[in-house]
Amino acid sequence: MTFNALIVEKDEDGKTSAAVQKITDADLPEGNVTVAVEYSTVNYKDGLCIGPGGGLVRNYPHIPGIDMAGTVESSSDDRYKVGDKVVLTGWRYGEAYWGGYAQKTRVNADWLVALPDGLTTKQAMAVGTAGFTAMLSVMALEDHGLKPDQGPVLVTGAAGGVGSVATAILSNLGYEVAGVTGRPETADYLKSLGVTQIVAREDINETVKRPLEAETWAGCIDAVGGDMLARILGQMKYGGSVAAVGLAGGAGLPATVIPFLLRGVNLLGIDSVMRPYENRVAAWQRVAKDLPMDKLEDMIVPATLSDLPQLGRDILKGQVKGRVVVDVNA
Repeated sequence: MTFNALIVEKDEDGKTSAAVQKITDADLPEGNVTVAVEYSTVNYKDGLCIGPGGGLVRNYPHIPGIDMAGTVESSSDDRYKVGDKVVLTGWRYGEAYWGGYAQKTRVNADWLVALPDGLTTKQAMAVGTAGFTAMLSVMALEDHGLKPDQGPVLVTGAAGGVGSVATAILSNLGYEVAGVTGRPETADYLKSLGVTQIVAREDINETVKRPLEAETWAGCIDAVGGDMLARILGQMKYGGSVAAVGLAGGAGLPATVIPFLLRGVNLLGIDSVMRPYENRVAAWQRVAKDLPMDKLEDMIVPATLSDLPQLGRDILKGQVKGRVVVDVNA
């Protein structure tokens, strides 16, 4: 019996192309759990894997999709039984291994997490890696002492996937949120998620000669990196922390150590790919508790497998707002 999958192929000249094709169970890789996929989503890494590969894809043909949620169809692992609802993010799924842009997937049981109570598979994929990373970032800032009464929290790339979920969570927890965006047309969207201050990207994306500026932000979740992150470090309040989650603005960091030495600023690296199981479960439980589902619904942009080639190009250009939820069976 055949089913649909988005297959990315590479020709002799190294050019990639993506299209929906029919495959069978026999085509799937080895694994001890087979899942009937219901939903996936689109992250920046997915854009790379759908398109040029970005050095993430090892072999072609390839099925991208670094996230999926669905129902266990068969399992030889005692932790999961037929009918269980599961979520998968990370572990280089959709990069080094075939991913969730298919109606079925076969995976290692160690990669799975049971769908938390209070979430549907569609909502879990509205969260996806981006929202999971946002929750990990909030947890890391809290672990380093951040509290709502300390002042505003800055979220860069606020209209993107990580930024949207981070904003909704922080606002729900009582934080004052300032959102950085280079798209003025997203202002109303950001305010609906809880942003109280819009910061124009051009006002903060260039480094300055002064290593320290006025103490402005109690915390920050940064998806941009590069010059913007360097600038923000000099604007953090004493003892404040920055959770670094992305590099949309570049991998370099043209900063000095002065903010760390004179203000005790913390730069926290957030990895969602190899995160241990217990921490994954805790983060998903926090998502179910602390992310307002009405705001999550407002973020959703529906899509199908056939929409993915264009969406992959769009997200690499920074043209995707909110959270794309891919119904792989539509």
